[in-house]
Amino acid sequence: MDVTLQQVQRSVWWGWGDPANAAPLPAHARRMLDERLGARSSTTNHPPVQLHSTEVPDSRVGDRLRSALVDAVGAEHLLDSAADRILRAGGKSYPDLVRARTGRLPYVPDAVALPSTHREVADVVAACVAHDAAVVPFGGGTSVVAGLTATGEQRAVVSLDLRRLAGLIRLDEHDHTATFHAGTMAIDAETALRAWGFTLGHFPQSYQQASLGGFVATRSAGQSSSGYGRIDDMVDGVRGVTPTGEFEFGSRSPASAAGPRLLDVMVGSEGALGVLTEVTLRVVEAPQATRHSAVAFPDFGSAATALRELVQQLGHDQQPDVTRVSDAAETEVSLGLAGRSGKALQRYLAVRGLEAPCLTILLWHDATDERAKHRQRRAQEILKRNGAVTLPAKIARGWEHGRFSAPYLRDELITRGVFVETLETATHWSNIAAVHRRVGAAIADALDGCGTPGIVQCHISHVYPSGASLYFTYLAAEADDALDQWQTVKTAASEAIVAAGATITHHHAVGRDHRRYLAEEIGEIGVRMLRALKNELDPGDTMNPGVLIPDTTSQKVPTSTGATTEAPS
Repeated sequence: MDVTLQQVQRSVWWGWGDPANAAPLPAHARRMLDERLGARSSTTNHPPVQLHSTEVPDSRVGDRLRSALVDAVGAEHLLDSAADRILRAGGKSYPDLVRARTGRLPYVPDAVALPSTHREVADVVAACVAHDAAVVPFGGGTSVVAGLTATGEQRAVVSLDLRRLAGLIRLDEHDHTATFHAGTMAIDAETALRAWGFTLGHFPQSYQQASLGGFVATRSAGQSSSGYGRIDDMVDGVRGVTPTGEFEFGSRSPASAAGPRLLDVMVGSEGALGVLTEVTLRVVEAPQATRHSAVAFPDFGSAATALRELVQQLGHDQQPDVTRVSDAAETEVSLGLAGRSGKALQRYLAVRGLEAPCLTILLWHDATDERAKHRQRRAQEILKRNGAVTLPAKIARGWEHGRFSAPYLRDELITRGVFVETLETATHWSNIAAVHRRVGAAIADALDGCGTPGIVQCHISHVYPSGASLYFTYLAAEADDALDQWQTVKTAASEAIVAAGATITHHHAVGRDHRRYLAEEIGEIGVRMLRALKNELDPGDTMNPGVLIPDTTSQKVPTSTGATTEAPS
């Protein structure tokens, strides 16, 4: 079965997806971790606590709010059991998982409302406004930036789970647009589109667990975004609810000069301004053929140059749909995890002068194999000019087959006492080398400072004519205080990103983790604009309090010039 259409049950409360789909860590991989991290990965075992061992505070939902919520969604769709509340107590970042696995949750919603219509969503929001409760929209629960944890709220918090607000509303085969309820799971949307010969082409790592509304609310990017574009490139219209009224933007025409594009106010709003109930997305005809290539470059600089030339010289229609370049560290780890075949590939590349190779995966999707092959050949000329060594295409096919399995590996590593986390940014081509070096060094230094020297690796996976993303993954032995270790490294990396002049987030969103750095990126006027929107649409701070919008309290954050700026925290 096509892996992009493989159904996976909702994630377990302490980890990712269905644990039955996880593969055990091979012995050679455990040995590599022992050697590199000293993590005793062969013997360490930190399984999650039992669900009943997690203490959950009493619900703060009063009788009047409960009655209003029951009126909105029905008694059977208002949940307040400990298990139901724990399932919505966070996302899938390292801190979220550590807290869930240890049973020490700083935040648990007081109730869960499951509306099935736009009207029911509006009634839930109205009830929470009337009774001074907070609302946290919940789609697939895959946030990795604390987008779902309304910690510190003294009032009741209602998790607005949109799973019942799901399904294809209409598909226009002439306009190539499809309108879905916002709670539709991405994999269900893709299955529905394929039945009509279309695809959204949006496959982020979270694809098998995330919702369409979540994609739009966080401005996500997918593994095929080099060809199909980011989700914000695909949004044609949205409908939803704010505490002060309902909205519907877009879908009237393909383009307009009728003032600022208000549609973009809600794309990326992270539930801070309102909740999406419908999304209209541009779709394309599903590809009938895929061409795979794997190459290795002698260094990260030549690989980045090759990607820049691909996107600038070939243009959007001809460049690869999937573009992924691993730096030397990530390549070394990937080949190490591959066991014997990885070692054989290392020897093959060393003979050809590539002592620290950078593995590159490229995919082309098209209507016919001949068209995909033509695009592949054009790209190969640029790749070879920049020193690429051709590798077996089965390497790229293997990556494609296992493209959604990394979160399962992370669960296994955490169980074995390994601190493993990711963060991402983007910058212009002229700044790629500096950001790669500066952020990587900041992470490594922070890990050393914690007494847990680790592995820091990076890849490029989204390219644009003017620049690209950088996605860092780092591993180390878990410190005694795992959350303090995480915060130390996260702060060091974030400050390095800001100081290097890159964006604080390319596709993970702002959430609560990044908002203290947002002011440097958007400036004082930008902060005032966001706060004005929040005050106008959500004056009572009902919607997902604490995400996205910089606070009014200021602190110093390093800038790209090396100075400091007063940044809301």
